[in-house]
Amino acid sequence: MSVIADSRRLLEQSPSMPREARSYVLLTAAHNEEAYIGQVIESVLAQTMRPAKWVIISDSSTDQTDEIVRSYSSRWDFIECMHVTQDKARGTPSKVNALRFGFPKLSGISYSFIGNLDADVTLPSNYYEGLLMQFDRDRNLGISGGAICERKNGHFVPRTTNRSNSVAHAAQLIRRECFEDIEGYLPLKYGGEDWCAEVISRMKGWSTQTFSELRVRHLRATGGSYRWHKRFFLEGRADGSFGSDPIFEFLKCLRRVNERPIILGTLARLAGFWWFIVTQEGLAIPKDVALFLRQEQRARMRRLLSLYRL
Repeated sequence: MSVIADSRRLLEQSPSMPREARSYVLLTAAHNEEAYIGQVIESVLAQTMRPAKWVIISDSSTDQTDEIVRSYSSRWDFIECMHVTQDKARGTPSKVNALRFGFPKLSGISYSFIGNLDADVTLPSNYYEGLLMQFDRDRNLGISGGAICERKNGHFVPRTTNRSNSVAHAAQLIRRECFEDIEGYLPLKYGGEDWCAEVISRMKGWSTQTFSELRVRHLRATGGSYRWHKRFFLEGRADGSFGSDPIFEFLKCLRRVNERPIILGTLARLAGFWWFIVTQEGLAIPKDVALFLRQEQRARMRRLLSLYRL
């Protein structure tokens, strides 16, 4: 049975479930996204279960982003466009701060799930219906989403870094109780707000999961706004700012050695990681969260070692 058919059957079997228990809201931060935002909106309009509210925050956009969004919001009352101006109109923590501007727009709306949707991804029509089904099946599920797919040789294929227990920020959906438990996204200097949210949620007893059958198309190549060496270097610094275990970081980089540019990207990431440690900038996340992350990483390494011994 397909995901969408299965989800409809499950929801139909729960007629006593309050309407707001099936309701979700979305926030999108967009900076000069005129090339993609129309496609993103169309993919949400095509959803078998649409959001109760969708706030699209145009973050210092100077192109036609605002006009495109407003052309849709004038026709669909659940879509709202707001323009904000920040000193830095690109990257993190600007993106998280932009999302926070949208929170007051959700007051008075009944919802059980809140989602981030990037302004450069499109979704299958059953995306949110499928996720709601999974949340209903697993009451401990705090954060979920689909597998990120990127264009390769003219086709969208799953990203090699996708993991079943790690949900990409591009199209995350979070149970409201979990979102409130982790106090939302933290604006982090080197990014990784989605990673931090996942770690904190697991630390507090929630589970996180990616569902590979729900594929998210990433229209812009990962790190497309940066040159490759800066992208990988910043990713390494982000890992360092989380207090990632050095051995785990090395193994993680080895696993990604085939990412383009081959080998050079891995070296740039390791350089960023060790640069952060040497400069002693200090952790970007609370110490207890960093400790929990290291415990998770070391547990994974022990499991890997036990498999190798077998």
